[in-house]
Amino acid sequence: MKINRLAIAIFVTLAALSAAAQSTPQKAFDQMKSLDGVWQGKDSEGKLVEVSFKETARGSALMSEIMGEDDMISMIHLDGPNRLLLTHYCARGNQPRMQASASPDGKTITFNFVEATNLESPDDGHMQSVIFTFVDANHHLEEWHFADHGKEHVVRFDLERKS
Repeated sequence: MKINRLAIAIFVTLAALSAAAQSTPQKAFDQMKSLDGVWQGKDSEGKLVEVSFKETARGSALMSEIMGEDDMISMIHLDGPNRLLLTHYCARGNQPRMQASASPDGKTITFNFVEATNLESPDDGHMQSVIFTFVDANHHLEEWHFADHGKEHVVRFDLERKS
């Protein structure tokens, strides 16, 4: 009887550790770093868009640059072992910080708003979230959610690897 309880306890503990290991922020960060390079595609309005990703700071950060009329940069990095963060340097002049969560299959990483600098009111226009969907090694989608006084505007990028 004692052996059965011990076996069950060990099994439950290992199952929990396995589940946690499959969705760690480090794994999500490694997935984001696989985007290193230049990507081209179209946004949801059919406009051409180019986005670059570059590892920096000895691999401790990933810089994303949306190039165009309103260049914007996002920095992605781990905050200890339990959080993956994205800080978006917006053309609006504010800097929303978002925390990642990954889907169980690892194909989608969603960053949700935590806080922002240079944001006078929580209702003022700012990026609320961004969703990265990994289609394959050379194709990914980005969905940027902008919130402004209770209204949401979504821009989607359908991107293929250029280099």
